[in-house]
Amino acid sequence: MKRKLLLTLLFVAGLGISSCDLGDDGESYAYLPLKVVSADLPESFELNKTYRIKVTYRRPDDCTYFEWFEITKPELTTRNVVPVGAELTDNTGCKETNDEVDAYFNFVVIYTDTYHFRFYTGEDENGDAQYLEMDVPVNEKHVPAG
Repeated sequence: MKRKLLLTLLFVAGLGISSCDLGDDGESYAYLPLKVVSADLPESFELNKTYRIKVTYRRPDDCTYFEWFEITKPELTTRNVVPVGAELTDNTGCKETNDEVDAYFNFVVIYTDTYHFRFYTGEDENGDAQYLEMDVPVNEKHVPAG
């Protein structure tokens, strides 16, 4: 478990370090993890259904834009969720915003065990990743014996 968490954190850190030129306009971007403020999950899931999950993250400045969710599976029904943003590397004209912004992802329930979600909220003073953790049980539909 610690090894998979370490690999996940190394991947997220690598996103923050990497940058690329995305066009002829000369603007460069770097990818970075965005901090989750809250997540809207149902009280329970139903097996084989798809749910639209709302995640509210903090946008640090007006030069950072949401790109995707990095969702990893360190255990069968555990999901680490990190919103990934693109930040202009030449951000001299950027203004701090700390806006709270909503983004969504679809989640398909394929296991009957309770799902454990871990939403990235930033790092503590030691540089260790912190998470908002939530559990959602799965209700199986029972077909009455005929």
